[in-house]
Amino acid sequence: MARMATLSLSRLQQVVERFEEVEARMGATTETDEIIALSKEHSELKPVVDKAREVMAARKGLEEAEALMSSGDAEMAELAEMEFEDIKDRLPDLEQEMQVLLLPKDVDDAANIVLEVRAGTGGDEAALFAGDLYRMYTRYAQTMGWKVEVVDASEGDAGGYKEIVANVSGDGVFGHMKWESGVHRVQRVPATETQGRIHTSAATVAVLPAPENVEIDVKPEDIRIDTMRSSGAGGQHVNTTDSAVRITHLATGIVVTSSEKSQHVNREKAMEQLKIRLYEKERSERDAERAEARASQIGSGDRSQKVRTYNYPENRVTDHRIGLTLYSLDKIITGDKLNDVVEALITEDRARKLAAMEAS
Repeated sequence: MARMATLSLSRLQQVVERFEEVEARMGATTETDEIIALSKEHSELKPVVDKAREVMAARKGLEEAEALMSSGDAEMAELAEMEFEDIKDRLPDLEQEMQVLLLPKDVDDAANIVLEVRAGTGGDEAALFAGDLYRMYTRYAQTMGWKVEVVDASEGDAGGYKEIVANVSGDGVFGHMKWESGVHRVQRVPATETQGRIHTSAATVAVLPAPENVEIDVKPEDIRIDTMRSSGAGGQHVNTTDSAVRITHLATGIVVTSSEKSQHVNREKAMEQLKIRLYEKERSERDAERAEARASQIGSGDRSQKVRTYNYPENRVTDHRIGLTLYSLDKIITGDKLNDVVEALITEDRARKLAAMEAS
């Protein structure tokens, strides 16, 4: 049986009262923006409120059963005791589930993302591995019902990608994908290896939150916009016009590109990417200021941190942050079983946050 958690009745009632306020306001307002904001809060609060009401009902049931146990009616007391024991066994789990729902969330967990995958050390093999990772994320996105849109890509000489940037949108994308940031290492025999030797290569993954309505002011004098010829896979479909757009943010040195066929579309997309990267810069600076508070988390998500190894000869994937090893690389690299790794990381993060909350 789980250990009894401690949640005050006032805290539970506070959640329920806020939910009821939101429902009441949704029925009264006619402002579109407010309706959208309230609907979002309503959907976020509903599972929390449902659990809060379940906890309060169980507590009340425990008190009523305890009172009936001393009612003097032997038959009633026996039934009440059975009910009391049943609720007493279930309540600790309910309380802990409630605590998990009340844990502070990353404000960007519901945000869409910009996904960047870049080949690291290892030459052609690193580019091939970057391609494998990108396909893994594309398949994972499909299983999660997310949409993936490529923004820019540079293909490797032997296949794969030197780098690829994509927008991923859907429900809770950043909350799941943020764990992928960092250095991913692969150990396998490259197709070009004639001696059968295992090589180690790497690719870096960056996951940047792309929340709606990013309020970043970019002044024309702060940027330089260049047009250039779009790169392609070769052959007759190569774009021979200067439609690709590169924007450089002069103060930070941040550079973004977009390589669609329309220069107008590319300007819009590149500016959107720039704002997201500036937002991420601000976010990283805020995170650095509260580094001590982040010490209990799994990792900072810094792309310089080695997070995972994919060992093909052993069909093994090891996530170094939590010491997780799974012998199902063939299913993980296709994206079908990546959620096993992601959920383990989310669970570990919750456990550490719960421990920190209880220690405070």
